[in-house]
Amino acid sequence: MKVALVHDYLVQYGGAERVLECFAEIFPKAPIYTMVYDRKLMKNAFADKKIITSFLQKIPFIGSHHRLFPLLMPMAIESFDLSEFDLIISDSNSYAKGVITSPQTLHICYCHTPMRYAWDDCHQQLQEFDYPGIVKNFIPLAMNYIRLWDKISADRPNKYIANSNFVAERIKKYYQMDSTVIHPPVSADKFKIRDRGKKGLSAQNYYLIVGRALPYKRFDIAVEAFNKLGLPLKIIGQGPEIKKLRKAARANIEFLGYLSDKEITRYYACCKALIFPQKEDFGITALEAMSAGRPVIAYRGGGALETVAENKTGIFFDSQTPGTIIRTVKKFDNYYFNPKEIREHALGFDKKIFKEKIKKFVENEYKKFKK
Repeated sequence: MKVALVHDYLVQYGGAERVLECFAEIFPKAPIYTMVYDRKLMKNAFADKKIITSFLQKIPFIGSHHRLFPLLMPMAIESFDLSEFDLIISDSNSYAKGVITSPQTLHICYCHTPMRYAWDDCHQQLQEFDYPGIVKNFIPLAMNYIRLWDKISADRPNKYIANSNFVAERIKKYYQMDSTVIHPPVSADKFKIRDRGKKGLSAQNYYLIVGRALPYKRFDIAVEAFNKLGLPLKIIGQGPEIKKLRKAARANIEFLGYLSDKEITRYYACCKALIFPQKEDFGITALEAMSAGRPVIAYRGGGALETVAENKTGIFFDSQTPGTIIRTVKKFDNYYFNPKEIREHALGFDKKIFKEKIKKFVENEYKKFKK
């Protein structure tokens, strides 16, 4: 069986790229097709893999400016010739599912979300991303084409896997397609429960945020809340919102920027709790914190409802406002969380379990497809 993997673009390392890594481990000989690959931005991830890029790769600085070319994305993803493969697995947030395959090829799409800026987040994304004026004026017109293409291309995969029940509902709504839910993996073996009573970082009583600073993640309301609380908050990650957040933050909030996986695991293990103010399709950082035995203070919405066990591995707040976060953090000390129970819960999402589920799903679907 000849297998190829398809990914939207490799220009940042996040949850979708961790899923792609698992696919690459399951199918180590499979080439990876992606519209754009920036080895530097990816910190050399996938450097040992055969990566085939589209004509977009020739555009200077495309890695950090790919969002400026939405009209070229459909053409780029359709330009790949995948006729030699028996199985295609697309790992898709937007365009990867739109590859064209032959009738003899089984195409399974692991869908992280239907294209957000084409559907439910269209107007919000246009307002929040810092597009140049001329591009911002043009995008609403382009979205009519993108939305039509997205709907048509949604019929191309033979089977869908959704990364959460929340996403499965969106796939059904926008694509009218059924899907099987297989939650993304957390590499639980990288994380350990640490005695927070030791000297140094362990003794610090700080809260933590981890992730790419994008508008929808609502780090802004957490910064405003902790400005008023005056409690220590550490933020790990880069992103377009970082400058704005730094400017708004007071001295009790520390921005740590990009850190290695080893450093991040240490900060997880020693934090008081992870603050999770966003509505995510799934949200791997919440599970990473729980793998280190640390509780999560999360917005009650999206994928967090499937990963955080209320009053056992964390607590929820009901609206994305600074005031709600302040009230929830103030009552947090009234709860007791057992680190071993928290980690045990997270182990149910471990990478090993994910790979076993994916292998079983692919094998069963391939057998049925070839009958």
